[in-house]
Amino acid sequence: MEKQPFWTRDSSVLLSGFLLTILLIAYIWWPLAEEVLVYIDWNGKWWLYMDWLLLGVFLFMSITIVARANLKTDLLIIFVGMCGGLVIESWGTQTNLWHYYTAERPPLWIIPAWPIASLSIDRITRFLNSFTTKVTKYYEEKSFVTFVFKILYWITFASFLTLMLVFVSPTFDKSYTWVAALLCIFLILTPTDHRYALLTFIAGTGLGYFLELWGTTRECWTYYTNETPPLFAVLAHGMAAVAFWRAGLAINLMLKKLRIT
Repeated sequence: MEKQPFWTRDSSVLLSGFLLTILLIAYIWWPLAEEVLVYIDWNGKWWLYMDWLLLGVFLFMSITIVARANLKTDLLIIFVGMCGGLVIESWGTQTNLWHYYTAERPPLWIIPAWPIASLSIDRITRFLNSFTTKVTKYYEEKSFVTFVFKILYWITFASFLTLMLVFVSPTFDKSYTWVAALLCIFLILTPTDHRYALLTFIAGTGLGYFLELWGTTRECWTYYTNETPPLFAVLAHGMAAVAFWRAGLAINLMLKKLRIT
């Protein structure tokens, strides 16, 4: 089978959409962008005042989202990421688990970041899946590899669920929290692919660390624990990535059934 090139026709469309989204956010919420730019001394050593962490994350996501882009699958990822991000931000801000410096609950300008991150996580996961497949294909006993991934899956997700219940315990009186907890339990107990779910969690957690590090250290958003960032918040990006992936699978399945009927 011919290998898909790194840059496709759809890569240009995605990159253009990504940059347009950034420009629109900056234009519509210009006062927020102005607050950032005012700290840069453009007449002096401006490079000392630049937010290199933000620029690094921006550049990394720009490169990953264009890698082997395919709008047939990417549009669904964008849709799920947008809807899922809105739900997650609504839950967190309405229950006061975290809040933004603009006091919006949730701020609309943060929602586009979720589908962009989702595209990046999809690319990272696919790379990890390809890499682990190449590494493990040398093992004659494939059942052993599958067993190892299952063990790692249950250890990882059981640990996350425990941490989650402890972190959100102050909001157990909120229906939002119960829905989120029950959804996570359902997803964890019904894995469709242990290895891919684990790799998706790892990819989401990896990218989530840098996103959370930037947001909490710049006080763009703050958790009730005042950690910068809390471990749960980092791992929650991994769980969110798994939830979005599973939602995409469910939507694809429904679409296939509709086409048959």
